[in-house]
Amino acid sequence: MGGDQGPATTVPAVAAFLRRHPHTRILLFGAARELPSLDCYGGRLTVVDCPQRLDADERPAQALRHKRESSLWRALAAVATGEAAACVSGGETGALMAMSIAAVGMLPGLVRPAICTLLPTAPGGRVGLLDLGANVDCDAELLHQFARMGAARLQVEGVANPRVALLNVGAEGGKGNRVVKAAAALLETDPSLRYTGFVEGDQVLLGAADVVVSDGFVGNVALKSIEGVARLLLARLRGSAAAIWRRRLLRPLLDSALSFLDPSQYNGASLLGLGGVVVKSHGAADAAGFGYALDVAHTEALGQLPERIAARLAVAGDAPAAG
Repeated sequence: MGGDQGPATTVPAVAAFLRRHPHTRILLFGAARELPSLDCYGGRLTVVDCPQRLDADERPAQALRHKRESSLWRALAAVATGEAAACVSGGETGALMAMSIAAVGMLPGLVRPAICTLLPTAPGGRVGLLDLGANVDCDAELLHQFARMGAARLQVEGVANPRVALLNVGAEGGKGNRVVKAAAALLETDPSLRYTGFVEGDQVLLGAADVVVSDGFVGNVALKSIEGVARLLLARLRGSAAAIWRRRLLRPLLDSALSFLDPSQYNGASLLGLGGVVVKSHGAADAAGFGYALDVAHTEALGQLPERIAARLAVAGDAPAAG
């Protein structure tokens, strides 16, 4: 029940999720005393009381050593034991990363997860962007692993043969730094990937690729820039909404634009490379946004994402070495 608003966000999100998915159960980890009565879900919602709380400024190493009775650790432990199929948390990213590695473990050949999110594209599809900050310094082999993991993530969305591209300062073959060029050479010779070359930042949301790969530094800057532009456009549209709303024929257009631009509709960043499904919700997400993160986790669990990633990493029975 982490995040900025705690139960005020997670409880209504969970209630709506249970209505959307009538054959799913939820384990809600947190302080039971902070929760309203939740006995109306016929055994589909179980509250697990957790006496410890993670502080917002707590260092990940300290949390890992001393907070084994926190809601975050116990939720991840439930994934590790198979009691839960996935974990969704709105808690601090560093603590989630450290505890996920310790509790759930990494797939063979990997050391750290990559953070991936799905963003909307102009033709009405989705693009997976990774890494978004978990791995700031990457070598070519690590970018190669990101490509394989991202391709597996898009397959869960129903994209049979995802197009994979590297984010670069130019689309021409000679552009980029040493690491990006070396990564391109690896992707070009990987028969398991549909590698399409370089893409520039302005092509990410235009459907140029299904998976866009970068190191965590560049990926995080790209994502935050996209979110900033989206918020700017939302503010401008909402400022004009009163005038537009009076014109009934324009209402569907405005509603569609607001929905497409709202970052909360794409909440839920996946930690790829773990032995189980773990999804990070934005700490400031509202109930609807947290609900989207729950849906992401549900999709990944049903699609057996960790198993798909393991299979892609073990091409020809040889998992690539960690970078």
